[in-house]
Amino acid sequence: MPRLRPDALHRLGRSTTFIPPLVDPRALRVGIVHLGIGAFHRAHQAVYTELAAAATGRDDWGIAGVTQRSPSVRDQLTPQDGLYTVLERGPGAEPVRVVGSVREVLHGAGDPAAVVDRIADPAVRLVTLTVTEKGYRRDRTGRLDRSDPEVAADLAGRPPRTVVGQLVRGLQRRAAGVAGPVTVLSCDNLVGNGEVLHGLVHDFLDALPDPEAGSVADWIAASVRFPSCMVDRIVPATTDDDRANVRTVLGLDDRGVVVAEPFRQWVIEDDFAADRPAWDLAGAVFTDDVAAWESVKLRMLNATHSLLAYLGALRGHDTIAAALADDELATAAEALMVEDVAPTLRVPDGLDLAGYRRQVLQRFANPALPHRTVQVAMDGSQKLPVRLLGTVRDRLAAGAIPQQAALAVAAWMAYVAKGRDAHGRELPLDDPLADRLQVAAAAGAGDAKRLVDSLLQVEEIFGTDLPEHDGFRGVLIDHVARLTA
Repeated sequence: MPRLRPDALHRLGRSTTFIPPLVDPRALRVGIVHLGIGAFHRAHQAVYTELAAAATGRDDWGIAGVTQRSPSVRDQLTPQDGLYTVLERGPGAEPVRVVGSVREVLHGAGDPAAVVDRIADPAVRLVTLTVTEKGYRRDRTGRLDRSDPEVAADLAGRPPRTVVGQLVRGLQRRAAGVAGPVTVLSCDNLVGNGEVLHGLVHDFLDALPDPEAGSVADWIAASVRFPSCMVDRIVPATTDDDRANVRTVLGLDDRGVVVAEPFRQWVIEDDFAADRPAWDLAGAVFTDDVAAWESVKLRMLNATHSLLAYLGALRGHDTIAAALADDELATAAEALMVEDVAPTLRVPDGLDLAGYRRQVLQRFANPALPHRTVQVAMDGSQKLPVRLLGTVRDRLAAGAIPQQAALAVAAWMAYVAKGRDAHGRELPLDDPLADRLQVAAAAGAGDAKRLVDSLLQVEEIFGTDLPEHDGFRGVLIDHVARLTA
């Protein structure tokens, strides 16, 4: 079967079974560099960007995507001239959409100099990121981890392979030339993601022996903005059945299919150093208060996702939808949002929190999205602090013991310790701290109290305050005892 390409797509003509690119991809010029061009970016920001370009007629917001570790996305999209499809699943799903906003894909590990060149290109006014929490390579204090071998190698002057290294080297080139102002927009699930990234950039600069680093910092202060944003769309892993579905619809072979729910949301701090796409015409919200939206999403949606992932995986549920169909887990999910999370939130103007809670549960219950529990369970050491432990600390400060948030943390502990579900199947521990967690779990094997105490000592996750709180610790021990029985 022929591959998806612009010329092959044009031969198909108009159709009600798919939506062709809304812009001529071959006419687009690169104006955005995106670090971390995985499935989420292609199903989210790239779609918004194409819709905005179509609404305004602009041809200068094409995307140069960077795949950081594996060249697989480059190998999928380059032979297709950047085209790929978004396959929506669930009530209200659109026909298959062919997206043309990605104009090139670079492999960061294989050609880091090309990434720096693109960031330094005067035509680029935006650098965006979806590299997951661990891609920022922070230490337990939240600063750049200079002991990380990859960070150290970038600081020593090799062609940069970390995202912060690539970004700083690109900004240095811009500062030395005539590239002009640029906005750096983190789209990852981090509290205050813009501020976090801004701090990491300066951490990298401060660690350089380069005497010009100070002048670069001055240029950044004058010419670069780091707005925060909140993104939301469920994007499960693509399956062979999904690819076969697209082949049936298009009569073309697309190696870059991404799957998503119909829902999508993007809330962006309106603080840009230069021009920006009209993402608001595609449904994005520009605001001066991203933090309130961000807290609602992280604490309501992401925390509930994690609770369902760990409890569901332990019970042998393969997907989030299957976990939510378990009445006991559905009750726990709603109780987490109502009893523990809601009292900690500053609700943004215009948001119906009860309606948002119902919408979260409806989205998770979508059986057309086979979002695997073990996929959501990945990187727990990175996710727990931003999704759950803020709620825990706020409730403890208010004099309340967060029973449901503690249940979610206990489920993670049981997941780490047991390593197998209720049917005896292996539960993969895919986590940057996997070795340390396994050692800690082994030290507490066979006893809930020892297990809780051992895992609470992982300071990168729990800090020094939570292990000392007897009420929280006692609830964790009770939950873990039941989950590991």
